[in-house]
Amino acid sequence: MITLTGKKISEGIAIGKLAFYKRDIKEIKKIYVKDVEKEIQRFTRAREKAISELKVLYDLSVREVGEANAAIFEMQQEILEVQEFTDKITSMILEEKLNAEYVVQRAAERLLSDADFQKKGFNRGHEGDIRDVALRLIRILSRSFKDRMFMDEPFVMAARELYPSDTVQLDKSKVLGFVTMYGAINSHTAVLARTKGIPSVIGLGEVLKEEYEGKTIIVDGYEGKVYIEPDYTTLTKMKERRDAGVHQTKNLERLKGKENVTQSGQKIDICANVGTREDIESVLRSDAGGIGLFRSEFLYMETGNRIPTEDQIFQVYRLAAESMGNNRVVIRVADLGGDKMAQCITMGYQNNPAIGLRGLRVMFEKEDLFIEQLRAILRASAYGNVQIMFPMITSLNEVKRARDTLERVKRGLKEDKIPFNVNIPVGVMIETPAAVMISGELAREVDFFSIGTNDLTQLTLGLDRGNHRLEKYYDPYHPAVLKMIRIVTNNVHLEGKTISICGDLAADLTMTEFFIQIGIDELSVAPNQVLALRKKIRDIQ
Repeated sequence: MITLTGKKISEGIAIGKLAFYKRDIKEIKKIYVKDVEKEIQRFTRAREKAISELKVLYDLSVREVGEANAAIFEMQQEILEVQEFTDKITSMILEEKLNAEYVVQRAAERLLSDADFQKKGFNRGHEGDIRDVALRLIRILSRSFKDRMFMDEPFVMAARELYPSDTVQLDKSKVLGFVTMYGAINSHTAVLARTKGIPSVIGLGEVLKEEYEGKTIIVDGYEGKVYIEPDYTTLTKMKERRDAGVHQTKNLERLKGKENVTQSGQKIDICANVGTREDIESVLRSDAGGIGLFRSEFLYMETGNRIPTEDQIFQVYRLAAESMGNNRVVIRVADLGGDKMAQCITMGYQNNPAIGLRGLRVMFEKEDLFIEQLRAILRASAYGNVQIMFPMITSLNEVKRARDTLERVKRGLKEDKIPFNVNIPVGVMIETPAAVMISGELAREVDFFSIGTNDLTQLTLGLDRGNHRLEKYYDPYHPAVLKMIRIVTNNVHLEGKTISICGDLAADLTMTEFFIQIGIDELSVAPNQVLALRKKIRDIQ
């Protein structure tokens, strides 16, 4: 048995024969051309065909993985329209008199290493998209490139790297799981894998060899492990874990409609975290008690270069409000910055984005964006139990400034005779040590609180959780973090306000009893974690 370790991007267990995804790509030769105008025309036609193919892929993706994830292929179309990219190709053909295939390959690599592009945040997590676009152009130009994957029975797929267009077309009835040599956990490929629910491990490196073709493989998407030709013990254990996962899912379904109450009678609310229109349906299926955190930033992160309009945002918020009925919908103002960059919003280069221009600070600097957000939220409040929440708070002045802007927006809506909830509840995120220390004062200014444990942990411990070298130092169970949660909870309750937890710790079943003991009012988790959390609560004595 051979054991490989990589990065887990989609949970689950997959067991099957290994088959490599083969791109029939011959070596791209450097060829000098005589008629450069004809070569430029050939590139232009290939570019137009590529855009047409991406439009078809977009339509397929809308059906397969939802509109938000389908936006990947809109973004790829935009790459083909980026002036720097197309100009590089045409000028290289013109000046160097080279064939279009060779030039496209070189231009893509230059784009990936372009410092200006990186500073724009364009390349962050999108390297695969750029290579995907380049490969599509080269295939069209060459006319003979065909990808090969022939298997009569379900299999585990291996590849050097999978691009978004590969991933979206994976047939779940055939592809049990996939593994790759390379790839990033925040790439669009990873997002699509999670959305489609395909167990996946990436970043195995060169130890994933083509000689493993046809061998039995186990993909452990829970641990990020891959087993080649597993021994009897490992195979049996993994089959049991896979079957247990299926069985557990069926058993959890029986908890729908049940209360979130311990055996001693303590109750706690369970809500769901969402970020897109498609997530709303998942909340309904999960039987969550509402939406505890609507991550508005995702509405900006999946639109490419185009800033969504107020009405587009409003329509998503309205859908959430109407879908939840009387259950609350907490909409967080877009928490942009840090690791949540939107291509459509220029924020400039920052040496330390984790502690840079983030959250409410971005909204203050981009007031037009802030006002559009507030208008959309207020308009949606006429259709359900909508509440508004401000992120990354560090001072009372920030809260007062945000509320002043909110009141100004309210006056504007009144003048326009647009209906909204005049008394919409206002809450804040507790994500900074500063917010913890003034939580008592904040509790006299707002209606509710939510603790973002991910940011609170990294800011308390003085580290960037996105820095892989610091992973071993990231400790969400650090005594200082847990003490801060206690302090905030006590301060909030003294003022008669409610508090929830919406970070990763909310779904950590080892922490559930602790949260109940200290009096947390609500836990907000991913929709697929709701029922498991409910079971944990109901099992507590």
